[in-house]
Amino acid sequence: MGGLWGAMGGLWGALGGLWGAMGGLWGALGGLWGGSGGLWGAMGDYGGAMGGLWGAMGVMGWNRGVMGGNGRLWGCIGGVMGGGWAVPDPPPIAGDTSRGSHCPFMDLGGDPPFVQRAPPEVQEDVTPPETGTAPSPIPIGDIGTGAYSSPIAPSPPAPLDWLMELMETPKEAPPERALEDNLPDGAFPYTALLESRLAALRSTHAYRVFTAVRRRAEAPPLALGGAPQRPLQLWCSNDYLGMSRHPAVLRAARAALSAHGLGSGGTRNLSGTSPVHEALELSLAQLHQQPQALLFGSCFSANDTGLGTLLRVLPGCEVFSDAGNHASIIQGILRSGAPKRLFRHNDPEHLGELLARSPPGTPKIVAFESVHSMDGSIAPLSELCDVAHAHGALTFVDEVHAVGLYGARGAGIAERDRVLHKVDIVAGTLGKAVGAVGGYLAGPAPLVDAVRSLGAGFIFTTSLPPAVAAGALAALRVLAGAEGRALRRALQRHARYLRELLRDRRLPVRACASHIVPLPVGDALAAQRLTQVLLQHHGLYVQAVNYPTVPRGEELLRLVPTPHHSPAMMENLAGERGAPPGSSCSSCRRPLHWALMSDWERRHFQGEAVPVGA
Repeated sequence: MGGLWGAMGGLWGALGGLWGAMGGLWGALGGLWGGSGGLWGAMGDYGGAMGGLWGAMGVMGWNRGVMGGNGRLWGCIGGVMGGGWAVPDPPPIAGDTSRGSHCPFMDLGGDPPFVQRAPPEVQEDVTPPETGTAPSPIPIGDIGTGAYSSPIAPSPPAPLDWLMELMETPKEAPPERALEDNLPDGAFPYTALLESRLAALRSTHAYRVFTAVRRRAEAPPLALGGAPQRPLQLWCSNDYLGMSRHPAVLRAARAALSAHGLGSGGTRNLSGTSPVHEALELSLAQLHQQPQALLFGSCFSANDTGLGTLLRVLPGCEVFSDAGNHASIIQGILRSGAPKRLFRHNDPEHLGELLARSPPGTPKIVAFESVHSMDGSIAPLSELCDVAHAHGALTFVDEVHAVGLYGARGAGIAERDRVLHKVDIVAGTLGKAVGAVGGYLAGPAPLVDAVRSLGAGFIFTTSLPPAVAAGALAALRVLAGAEGRALRRALQRHARYLRELLRDRRLPVRACASHIVPLPVGDALAAQRLTQVLLQHHGLYVQAVNYPTVPRGEELLRLVPTPHHSPAMMENLAGERGAPPGSSCSSCRRPLHWALMSDWERRHFQGEAVPVGA
């Protein structure tokens, strides 16, 4: 396969052409780009003439790999500029060690103050080669054909016994270390301050203790957890429809995992964009009938970065935020420094009053959630959008707890209410009904492009793994079809049934029309004890929601029945809680949250109201 350029030496070959090895302008013996001391040559094998683009390819033969003699990028460039098209390496010069340097700045002369020479064992995690022994190149396989051969012999596939053993092995106590160990006397007491803050959380029962569970993908909503391990029923998962273990989702994720590997490899701008990412963004844009969509690592980041970036870009922009908004929206507003106004939760009239005080020409954004994450209330989305637009404000709607759960295709409350066109910016998640992880924004092209180009939380973050993106794509396809509609109907039926059961037990379940079933408690300690009893004595994992997720005094149990919870499971949950909790608790006489209950809830608790479905 020597070809015209190979066997004959080529027009620029060894016979002394313009770029020839014997003294061409860029020749190997000292030209600026030369192979033996020039800027590229000084980087070791990077600039050798054998790294030439055509020489490395065997003159169009692909026998040495696309990138040159040693497969290095600079070898390709250095060969084209220095060694010509098909010029062989010049013979080594006795005593010449310039090729051994890996830093061009060291070979330019002198010792710059910012550079220190170090032996090989310091520069790399390798042992120095023996004198007179050249290091062996690492085989890189045939890049041209896509094959890959590792220099390390692959280990045979092994079962995941080590992982199971790791999960079941008792955790060793970590070594003790204080922040002040490396500080002089008189330094700030970091440890004491942090411990005092944590002690304050414990004293108010707001300190968070995680419960480790092993979800059973083959049998949702079951899991293993507790100490010792025992079967559990999950009642607090945000995997609302069980899509994380859907066969189509798992197949897509496995295929992408085999094709692309575990991670994405970089930020979106640095090799972290794959066709899977682009396909997912297109699918999300189409779902919400928006021109563009943009993926984030989480919806917290989407809200924080998206809203914060827009508020900074729009000069003098004011933001009008629902009083019940999620922490991610609040964080984005605070970080932007924009003037903010709070309107009462889901109150279009109060929003209109606040907007009327803002000058007509001032840019404005109204931000709210379509389904509230904790109390389960559904916003009057159409009315809020109408009020915002009447005063020249854009709408930023968080559909995190609605995507996949409402609407004919699962686009959320805006689709259910047929007002997709009224939403200017929509934020959604892949980590709840979709069953994956990640978040996104969708909206007009200039808006999305501004966040893509200016949002630090997007620019400097590694993109989602392709396997996650592929699984999310598969989940969206399922949710947009007949199976997705059947799952949504089952979810709503189960939520209504659980509310009826709890009300029949005279428990003050909060009335709402969403899939979330909040049970107010109103006291952090009582909520904590309730969850402990349910978990330890009944195998029911119900999570207490305390401050700062909800305001102090509004602590609650957040119940989420899924399509996979059976009626018997729901009856068991309501029946266990219907029994008197014990003399140490006053809930059986008057709830601790009595002052927070509505008149309807009080009448219902006293037996004056007729149990009805939500």
